[in-house]
Amino acid sequence: MRKPFARLGRLAGLVPFTLALGLSLAAPLAHATVLTFDDLGSDGLVPTNYGGLDWSASSWFQYAGEQAPFTPHSGDRRATLGWDGSADTSAIGFTTASVFTGAWFAGYQGVTLSIDLYLGGQRVGATATLDLSDSPSFLSSHYTGLVDRLVLRSNDPANFVMDDLSFTSAVPEPGTGALTLAGLGAVVLLMRRRRAD
Repeated sequence: MRKPFARLGRLAGLVPFTLALGLSLAAPLAHATVLTFDDLGSDGLVPTNYGGLDWSASSWFQYAGEQAPFTPHSGDRRATLGWDGSADTSAIGFTTASVFTGAWFAGYQGVTLSIDLYLGGQRVGATATLDLSDSPSFLSSHYTGLVDRLVLRSNDPANFVMDDLSFTSAVPEPGTGALTLAGLGAVVLLMRRRRAD
């Protein structure tokens, strides 16, 4: 004769496995990206869809080579605004709403920089103001929500460089992960029930 709670004990042991499997499947859905500009072959405008972002409303130019105080953070390449640089020409769009982590900046002393963060045309946050030097400094967004557009604001837009822009593309809606997890749990339970019968 079977013990009535023996099956329940075996099924309860599957819960941690099912949770671990569901989380491991959901983890790759978030995608962290760091744009170094080092994969661009020659000096010129940042390509319109570089790194999956929309640079079409901007005058961003990328280049290599030494030029103090415009020090890259990593590699040899970095991006800068053209001489027509302004808040209007600095916009960088996200084709998929993402969490913007921050970027590295260098430039002349006395140049300041901040970034306004937008989602759906509404300003949702802003960074602190960074005082630049020839040593690259990280400007963190300190904002964990989604954004779809960045606007850089500076008192001298043509005299700074940006490198290693970091962001994480959005994960699917939480309901998607929950449904996947529930489905996996149901499959495991059905398989165990058939095996026990």
